[in-house]
Amino acid sequence: MTLLRCAPPIQSRIHQNLAGADFADCYQFADPWPEHTALQAYLALAARTPGWMNALMALRNQTVRLVGLKHLGGMAPNQPAKPADAYRMGERVGIFSLLHAQADEVILFDDDKHLRVELSLFKHQVQGRAMVSLSTVVHIHNRLGKVYMAVVGPVHQRIVPLMLAQVVHG
Repeated sequence: MTLLRCAPPIQSRIHQNLAGADFADCYQFADPWPEHTALQAYLALAARTPGWMNALMALRNQTVRLVGLKHLGGMAPNQPAKPADAYRMGERVGIFSLLHAQADEVILFDDDKHLRVELSLFKHQVQGRAMVSLSTVVHIHNRLGKVYMAVVGPVHQRIVPLMLAQVVHG
C-alpha cells in the first residue's frame, strides 16, 4: 500500500476545523472499500484494529487515569454487527462519538478537559482513483493537553502509518 502523508484535503469538511489547531495530520491511500460509505469504511477500518494497537490503547487508558482523564476503551466499535446506518449523531463509535456523516466523509470526535480530537475519513477521487484521506485534528484546551500531545503526537505519527498498512492489507 502506498501511504502518503499530506495535509487534510481542502474539499473535506474537517479542513474547516484546522483554524487554531494545535496538531493536524493526514494519511492518504487507495480506497480499499470503494463501494462503502465513509462511515462503513471507518467501521471496517476500526474493526480490523491490530492487537498491538489495542494493547497500546489499554496502556494509554490505564496511564491517563492517574491524571484524571477518561478511559476511552478500544478502537473497534462496541457493537461490531451494528450497521452504519443505525448510528446516530453523538453516539459512541469505539473511542469516538459521531459528529458528521455523509456518504463521502465521516467525522468522529472526543472532547475531554485537556483536548478535543476530531478524526475524519474522507473518500474522494485523485486523478480518477478512489482514495481515502484519514485526518486527525487536535485542539488543546490546557497545559495537561500540551503535555499529553507532547507524548502522544510523535507516537501517533509513527503508529498510524504502521496500523493503516496492517489494517488495509490485513
